[in-house]
Amino acid sequence: MPLNVLFAARPERWETYEAPLKTALAEAGIKARLATDMPADEVDYIVYAPNSGVEDFTPFTRAKAVLNLWAGVEDVVGNPTLHLPLARMVDHGLTQGMVEWVTGHVLRHHLGMDAHILGQDGIWRKDVPPLAPDRRVSILGLGALGQACAEALGRLGFAVTGWSRSQKEIDGMTCLSGDKGLVSALQSADILVLLLPLTRGTENILNAKTLAHLPRGAVIVNPGRGPLIDDDALLAALDKGEIGHATLDVFREEPLPAEHPFWAHPHVTVTPHIASETRPRSASQVIAENIRRGEAGEPFINLVDRDLGY
Repeated sequence: MPLNVLFAARPERWETYEAPLKTALAEAGIKARLATDMPADEVDYIVYAPNSGVEDFTPFTRAKAVLNLWAGVEDVVGNPTLHLPLARMVDHGLTQGMVEWVTGHVLRHHLGMDAHILGQDGIWRKDVPPLAPDRRVSILGLGALGQACAEALGRLGFAVTGWSRSQKEIDGMTCLSGDKGLVSALQSADILVLLLPLTRGTENILNAKTLAHLPRGAVIVNPGRGPLIDDDALLAALDKGEIGHATLDVFREEPLPAEHPFWAHPHVTVTPHIASETRPRSASQVIAENIRRGEAGEPFINLVDRDLGY
């Protein structure tokens, strides 16, 4: 008897995921009926996007797991009706995309590329950047994406410091935790990368007080979550020259409104939430593997700790 897999996401997602998911399930040897609508009490697995409109999980009495299409789970993990195992989406395509975006922008700021790209005015500016070991990079958030980015930057020779809520030990990297560790991570950051989840403890983690710990002229790179930063405090720090530049991929409101001051600020780069986009083919393989594991009684991959550890 085939499994019933509910695809709970917006119609445009179904258009891109239907074929890859069917292929991945077949390749995994899973007989399944995949659909966007079916009786809740007949559903075995839910492939889920938090903006799908499904908010009450109570009717899904037979379901074995919710398989999130996104890496971020803050919009669903606190749902009081959700008592099923929840797996976040961390596939190699998403990780690779994040590593490429973060590495590219860290190198851009490290090498001072903007001065050459935007300064084609006939003036010979021979400003030689330091080598990577002399450029200090701090990463806030040492989950799967944070660790992957830290490892990539470390291989390039950067002096990387990582901060997380709970202490971690990662070879070749200084790992800090707690309030004192956060201050140390900020104070040692020529370039600061934000890869934290959004929780009550991380919202506005960069505010007027914490921004003041960064070295003057430091660069902020945020592909994590928009509300990690107090926008007004960041703009004030940029205007005073305390922060040299902010490259932002995520925002409190998306798309970022055309009238938002980030667009016109000379020391802000806006990218349209492209740092780490889930790729349907690789994501479908992760979903199929989790369904295979669920049927075999094996642990799900990327299972979410409801305490949102990072």
